[in-house]
Amino acid sequence: MPLHGWICSLLLGGLILVAPLVADPSELPPTVTGKDGAPMSLIPTGEFLMGTALSNRDGGRDEYPERQIYLDAFDMDIYEVTNGRYLEFVQATGHRIPEHPRDKKLTLWQGSTVPDAFKDHPVANVDWYDADAFCRWAGKRLPTEAEWERAARGTTGRRFPWGNAEPTRTLANYLNQWRNGAGLEPVGSHPQGASQEGVQDLEGNVWEWVADWYDAHYYEKGPNRNPKGPTEGTRKVIRGSGWESEAPLLRSAHRLNSDPRNRNHSLGFRCAMDAVIGNVR
Repeated sequence: MPLHGWICSLLLGGLILVAPLVADPSELPPTVTGKDGAPMSLIPTGEFLMGTALSNRDGGRDEYPERQIYLDAFDMDIYEVTNGRYLEFVQATGHRIPEHPRDKKLTLWQGSTVPDAFKDHPVANVDWYDADAFCRWAGKRLPTEAEWERAARGTTGRRFPWGNAEPTRTLANYLNQWRNGAGLEPVGSHPQGASQEGVQDLEGNVWEWVADWYDAHYYEKGPNRNPKGPTEGTRKVIRGSGWESEAPLLRSAHRLNSDPRNRNHSLGFRCAMDAVIGNVR
């Protein structure tokens, strides 16, 4: 899978450190490559604005209120998990393949293999349990909802991962159409839409499962320090937006929920893990 501008710079203690190819590399934190080979970006310890202010009418009721949340440092996959990486997981564990439960035309895999043309596309047609199993296999976990929103909004309450400018097709894969899998795009195809810490495709391409159970009122009553969602529920939170989404759904604070057994061709995931050495690599 192409890393789209990321280069390996040092091998230390079994962790591959990576530096971004940007005009000023010091603006982005170093990253670590996980067990599954996916580069991850460090999201430092600190506070961020989570939710939507009551005065902001474009927010859903379940986004209120806006408040300061503190999170310990964590690492987030820079890219959504790809078909190629998921294939390694399937081959190693015998886990079921990702396929649409009703329409074979919406399944990109051909039996237990993936066409080369789709190996660097995000895996889709996986339910919450599939995503959780992959992250555990990779020595990681699904991000909490708060971690996902922090990765997308940065420390300045960005409206979108890239800032406050309205979405364009240069910044994200949205308002697309499905033609033999062509609705999806290779991960990292929109580097200009990266977040404050260089995480890509947080909006567009596929919706993403997170760890939390869904509660429409959780933002009103959850803790202000490392919230992990309700202890139980019937539906799981999904964040971001998909290749078919319209522009208003690309807001970083937008919340959606789904049956954890749901599999469809616009739903995927990425993994996270606790920071290896706090804020230092």
